[in-house]
Amino acid sequence: MELRELKSFCTAAKAGGISKAAIELGLGQPTVTTHIRKLEQEMGAVLFDRSKRPIRLTPSGVALLDLAAPLIEGIDELVESTTQAEQESIITVATTNDMVAHTLLRTVTVFLHRHPHTRLRIRAAYMDDIIEMVRSGEMDLGLIPYPGRSEELDFTGLFAYERVLITPLEHPLLNEEVVTFEQIAEWPLILRGGMTLTRSMLESEFKRRGLSYEVLVELDGMDIIKRYVALGMGISVGPRLAIEPEDERTLGIVNLANLLPVEQTGILTLRGRTLSTPAQLFIQVMRDTLMRRR
Repeated sequence: MELRELKSFCTAAKAGGISKAAIELGLGQPTVTTHIRKLEQEMGAVLFDRSKRPIRLTPSGVALLDLAAPLIEGIDELVESTTQAEQESIITVATTNDMVAHTLLRTVTVFLHRHPHTRLRIRAAYMDDIIEMVRSGEMDLGLIPYPGRSEELDFTGLFAYERVLITPLEHPLLNEEVVTFEQIAEWPLILRGGMTLTRSMLESEFKRRGLSYEVLVELDGMDIIKRYVALGMGISVGPRLAIEPEDERTLGIVNLANLLPVEQTGILTLRGRTLSTPAQLFIQVMRDTLMRRR
């Protein structure tokens, strides 16, 4: 005896006919008929008197309906409440400060347009903290540059993470065919405060070459850094994703793929963790939105 057979039987009994039950269940009439006949075979009893129209329950059918109807109703309520709880679950996402303001913002805009009632909890943090939040289960997923191989985490690449030199317009470095670390170190620097991956790479290269350099200003994010660079206070190195088309009217941009590695940025999840349906939908929107920008 299968649940679908009981559901077809109860629906037909309440609707007063197999054709009406088929419409209500979204099934073909032959399917509902097959379910009921199979149930009758398993029960060893006739459940409907088909000699009259509309069909009526036999005494055996009445007895089965009394027992089965509460069961089917309870299961329907369970499915509905589970689905509602799933839809109301909060999606938790962690990413870096720069991606919160640019890359993730584009994804969230598209996602909320498609799923306006879904709730999101977003955290901006350093890369090491994001990895730990995903590993501990505090966050459903992270959006970060490739963190390296891990037995606990899965990573799906979405787009290239490039780093660029950011200067005021008409800066002398914009006239160089190839910019070097030595040239960058000659100018006052405006960098992110704290040890971001890009800053760590840049300063490691300076130190490896024995170069002196000056960090004149330390700020929290690339958006404010770009404004100070445009004022002429110094130059900066940051992710290409933080550069919007309108920035090129006030800033000089030089690709540093010849100096600093180009990495994959993508989705970090805990291996073996089953994500909620809304979280899976959010990941799909990330793929649709961000992979198109490659």
